[in-house]
Amino acid sequence: MESASIPTPASSRPAPRWATLTATFFYIGKLKPGPGSWASAATILIWIGITRWIAPHWQPWAAMGLCLVAVLVGIPASTRVAQAWQKKDPSFVVIDEVAGQLSPLIGAPVTWKSLLAAFLLFRAFDILKPPPVRQLERLPQGTGIVLDDVGAGLYALIIMQLLFHYGVLPR
Repeated sequence: MESASIPTPASSRPAPRWATLTATFFYIGKLKPGPGSWASAATILIWIGITRWIAPHWQPWAAMGLCLVAVLVGIPASTRVAQAWQKKDPSFVVIDEVAGQLSPLIGAPVTWKSLLAAFLLFRAFDILKPPPVRQLERLPQGTGIVLDDVGAGLYALIIMQLLFHYGVLPR
């Protein structure tokens, strides 16, 4: 059965529903323009909500755990969706942005300045893909789809920590 928002995949076997929901982050990946930016923004908004129930000293662990879950579930989901669509990295697959956006939130206080910096830094590194992030795209299937964004997120995490260390961003 064809959905109004998602056309029929190129292959005769559509991806399982769990994979489509995960890979598109519950269809956020279908938002235009810039589905990756929408997924990053949604991740930050969800993080704000989640942190209301997590003590600040547990938040870095929560961000790492959520990032790990996004990677572990995102790789097989991205693989299944990319295979169904017969594309290397479909633009509507955004679980990789979720995993990548969670990375610079590790150890960052939940303030508007920190969240904005994390968003802008991650999006910049995700778009520019400095070495070796670009090379991670060459990994097979969902591994390459997800890990290049995690690499971009790690660059953003490093810059965030430097901004905190040098007092550019308050802790």
